[in-house]
Amino acid sequence: MKPFIFKTTIHKDVSVRLKKLNPSLYRKVQKILEINKKERHIRGGIATRKKYKGI
Repeated sequence: MKPFIFKTTIHKDVSVRLKKLNPSLYRKVQKILEINKKERHIRGGIATRKKYKGI
């Protein structure tokens, strides 16, 4: 298995190639990415609040 090198291909690597190379790892990665999608707007709001509070 080739290492994931270029940032521009990361999405394709984890969404297409990994599914073919290692299905069990693919399922684990998809769960993590789904959690990240659900929580990222909250982290962005916290970062914005800290920025404007001067923390």
